[in-house]
Amino acid sequence: MNLRLEVVAIGARTPLGHDAPSSAAAVRAGIARCSEYAFATPDCAPLIAAADARIDPLLEGNARLEPLLASALAEVARALAHGAPHHGANHLLLALPEARPGFARREAGELVGLALACLRRLGVHAEVRIAGHGHAGAIQAVEQAARLVADDPDALCWIAGVDSWLHADTLLWLEDQRRCAQPGVRSGFIPGEAAGCLVLASTDLRRRLRLPALAVVRGARTARESQLRTSEAGTFGVGISAAVEGAASDLRLPDEQVDALYSDINGERYRSEEWGFVAMRTAAVWRSLQYEAPADRWGDVGAAFAPLAAILGVQSFRRNYAPGPRAMITAGSDGGLRGALLLQHPVAR
Repeated sequence: MNLRLEVVAIGARTPLGHDAPSSAAAVRAGIARCSEYAFATPDCAPLIAAADARIDPLLEGNARLEPLLASALAEVARALAHGAPHHGANHLLLALPEARPGFARREAGELVGLALACLRRLGVHAEVRIAGHGHAGAIQAVEQAARLVADDPDALCWIAGVDSWLHADTLLWLEDQRRCAQPGVRSGFIPGEAAGCLVLASTDLRRRLRLPALAVVRGARTARESQLRTSEAGTFGVGISAAVEGAASDLRLPDEQVDALYSDINGERYRSEEWGFVAMRTAAVWRSLQYEAPADRWGDVGAAFAPLAAILGVQSFRRNYAPGPRAMITAGSDGGLRGALLLQHPVAR
């Protein structure tokens, strides 16, 4: 990326914590919040899920998504309030769930309106748009943010992702496809719910607003994968490999290899196999092939994954436990979108 974008604020709401620092600390400590959920499966087996303890289990749909998103946005607004007043444009770029039973176009449009209303309550005037869908949707939003800031260096871009699998129609659909982790399913995931938000700004604007540089975006790239999860041929990781190579294209290898990887691997065999091909194709990029996969602690968080994984990287920089100055987030949406986001410690040379 020729344009230097910096992360200046973060916010999160996960089953592990109700803000970014506590959520990241819980992941680092290995704490998990996966337990039986109030949902009866067709064969009467207990459903294991990672649910937000403060949301009534009887609620579903946007009644769950709105408080998750509102919490992450409010945390970000509080962080920005510590800086100088911002008089430029604000853009909220949303990553939402992919179309599925329990979440369709109507719900997506309604959630955009709820996000806009939330920002107004916080005193923030912003353009709100859907920038992507699924696990990699927020990385597509970062690409859009780079173009917006290139056109308007005084713009702040809020990158937010929110998702919840905890809707009766969604859970029945997952069970029908044998995707829920439960007895008799060899390749399932634990449904989760969460929201995460990053605010990106140009270096010059960040300095004028007197905000901290939490991380630098070294690269962001999306690509398309044609061999999807349902393909009989399986996967060869072509799309995600292209995304990784694109995000890392600015690195001076081998001196600037990636030190940490945050992956959306969630227990589904397809994702693990995809990573195996990526590791072979892009071996020169990585200092180590070990990865962090937080889905075993906060469940699969869908469209919230990329911003939340970025927050894990940011917090590792802030708390000085990162294995090195560079961290990459990789993610793949069910519909074929693949993405890679490369973050760097703000004082790395």
